Amino acid sequence: MALGLFDYAIFGLTLIISVIIGLYARFTGGKQKTNEEYLLGGKDQNVIPIAISLVASFASSISILGYTSEVYRFGTHFFGINVAYMFSTPIAAIFYLPVLFKNNTVSVYEYLEKRFGRPTRLLASLAFTVQMILYMGIVHYAPALAVEAVTGIPQIWSIIMVGVICIFYSTVGGIKAVIITDVFQTGLMFAAVIAIIVVNIIDAGSFSEILRVADAGERIQFSNFNPDPTERHSWWTVIIGGFFTHIAIYAINQAQVQRFVSMKSYKLAAWALMCSLPILIAFMTSLCIAGLCLYYYYRNCDPISEGRIQSADQLVPLYVMDRLDAVPGLTGLFVAGIFSASLSTVSAAVNSLAAVTLEDFLKPFHLWYREKELLDSNARISKALALIYGFICLGVALLIRNYESLLTTCLVVFGIIGGPLFAVFTAGIMIPLANQFGVIIGFIIGILFSFYIGFGGPKPKPFPLPVSTTGCLNSFTSVIQSAVAKNITEGNISSLSKHVSSNDDYAYIFRISYLYYIVLGFLITLVLSILLSLIKSDPNSSNNPDLFTPLVANYLRKRLIKEERVYMVLKLMKKSKKKCNFDNRLTGSNIIDEELQLILYYVFRDFVYPWYSKVSDDQEFPYHLKEAAQKIIIAVANR
Repeated sequence: MALGLFDYAIFGLTLIISVIIGLYARFTGGKQKTNEEYLLGGKDQNVIPIAISLVASFASSISILGYTSEVYRFGTHFFGINVAYMFSTPIAAIFYLPVLFKNNTVSVYEYLEKRFGRPTRLLASLAFTVQMILYMGIVHYAPALAVEAVTGIPQIWSIIMVGVICIFYSTVGGIKAVIITDVFQTGLMFAAVIAIIVVNIIDAGSFSEILRVADAGERIQFSNFNPDPTERHSWWTVIIGGFFTHIAIYAINQAQVQRFVSMKSYKLAAWALMCSLPILIAFMTSLCIAGLCLYYYYRNCDPISEGRIQSADQLVPLYVMDRLDAVPGLTGLFVAGIFSASLSTVSAAVNSLAAVTLEDFLKPFHLWYREKELLDSNARISKALALIYGFICLGVALLIRNYESLLTTCLVVFGIIGGPLFAVFTAGIMIPLANQFGVIIGFIIGILFSFYIGFGGPKPKPFPLPVSTTGCLNSFTSVIQSAVAKNITEGNISSLSKHVSSNDDYAYIFRISYLYYIVLGFLITLVLSILLSLIKSDPNSSNNPDLFTPLVANYLRKRLIKEERVYMVLKLMKKSKKKCNFDNRLTGSNIIDEELQLILYYVFRDFVYPWYSKVSDDQEFPYHLKEAAQKIIIAVANR
C-alpha cells in the first residue's frame, strides 16, 4: 500500500517542522555556542514545555505500538501502571529531585562522585550509556516496523530517515530544540491515537458498545490480585514493577534530570514533574482505549491468526491501513505520530548521552592528560558527540531483528540496568552509612544478577486471551482456524493452556514476571551495598548534608551540631589553665582567652540553658546559677 498525496504532505510537513525548530534554536537566543546553552538551554526553560518534554522523552513509538497490542492480546491489566505513576511521581519530586537539582550538575552522575568517588561515577555512567544505546535502537526500529506495514517502504530506509532528521535537529539545536520539538511531536502522538479512537467510536455507534464487546471478549481485566510473582500481569506486578520503572526514569535518569536542571529553580522543576503526571496518565489511558478499539475492529478476524501480520506490534499499522486509509490524511497523520514518538525519544537520549560522555569521561580525561580543564565556552564537542551517538543509534536499530514484543523488550532493558542504577542513587541519597566500596560491589552483583534473570535461561511464553477468525474471508484457512478458535473459546483451552503455560519445564527464577526484574535488581544492589558498607569503611565517601534528601539532611545536620557540642566540651576539658574573671553580659566571664570565652558561650547555649528550660518555669536563667556553672566549667578547664 502507498500513502496518498495528502498523507505524504502531512507526513513531510511534520518532518520539515522538526528541522525548522532545530534551525530556529540554533540561530536564536544564545545560538548554542556554549555547553550550558546547548545542554541546558540557558537554564531558563518553562514549566509546561518541560512537563510535556518529560512525557515525550519516554512515551515513544514503543508505547503506541506495544501498549495497544498488549491490551488487544492480554486485556487491560497494564492500565494499573497509572496507579504506580501516582505514587512514584511525588516521591521523585520530594525525595530525589531536591538533591540532584541543588547539586546543579550537567551530568547526574557527577553527584555520585561527590557522594562516593570517581569510580562509582564512571561505572554508573557507563551502565547508563549501554542502557540508552540499547533503548535507542529499539525505539528507532519501531517506526520502521510500522511504516513498512503501512507503506511497504523497507525498514532500512525508514530507520535512516528517522536517524538523519533526529541527528540534524538534535545536533544543531541542542536541548532547546529537543524540548520545543517534543511539544510539537507530543501533539502529533495524541492526534494519531485519538484518530483511531474517534473513527472506531463512529463505527461502533458509541463508546459503550466498544466496552461491551471488549468485556464479552474478556479484554476488560481488572480483577487479578494474585500476589504470585510469576503472574505476568496482576495488580501487584503492574503497580510494584511500574512504580520502580517509572521512578527510576523520572528520578535519576540523565535525560529527565537534564530537563529539571534546565529550569531556574527547584520549585519550577517540581511543578514541571507534577504537571507531567496528568499528561502521562491521559496518554496511557488513550492508548488503553485504542487497544480496546483494535479488539472491537478485529473481534471476528484476528489478523495474527489469519497471517496478515507477523507480530502483534504491527496491529496499529494494520488498522490504519484497513480503516483510516479511507479518510484522506489520517494515514499520514498516523505515520507522522509514530515518527514523532520515536524522534522525541531518540533526540532526548542523544542529547543526554552527549552530556554524560562530555562531563563524565572527556572532561576528566582532558584534565588528566593536558593538566587543564576543558572550557565550557565551546559547544562543538557536545555537538560532535550528539552526532556520533546518532549514528550509533542507527547502527543498533539496523541490528535489531529478533524480539518478543517491543513493550516487553523495552521494559526488560530498563529493568536490568535501571534497577541497580536506581539502587546506587537511593543508597547515596537516603543512606548515610553507604560507601563506595559497598555500592560498587553491590552494583556489579546486582547488574550480573539482573542480566542472569533477564537472559540467563528459557522463559515460558505468555498465553494471550482467546481470539476469533470466524469473520475472516480466507476460505480453507479460515475454516480450520475458526474451528480452533471456537474450541479454544468453548473450553478446550484448558488443556492447551496447561501445555503452554506449564511451569515444570522452567526454573522458578525465569518464570518471574519481567516487571519484577527492576525490583529484584534494585533490592539486591541496595541490600548488598548496605551490608558491604558495614563491613568495610571507605574514607572517600562523603556525608555532606547537601548530598542527601531533605529528611536525611536535617538529621545529619542535627547530628553534626551534637558532634560539635561534644567537640567543644572535649576541647574545654583539654584547655590549658587560664586566669578568668566574670562578665555578666555574655557568660559572666571576662576571659582573656577568646577561645575559652567562645567555648563557654557554646556550653551555655547548647547545654545549660536548654537543661534549665526543661526543669524550671523561669524564663531567665538566675545569675547565681550562672556564676556557679561558670566556676565549674572554668575549673574543668584549669585541671
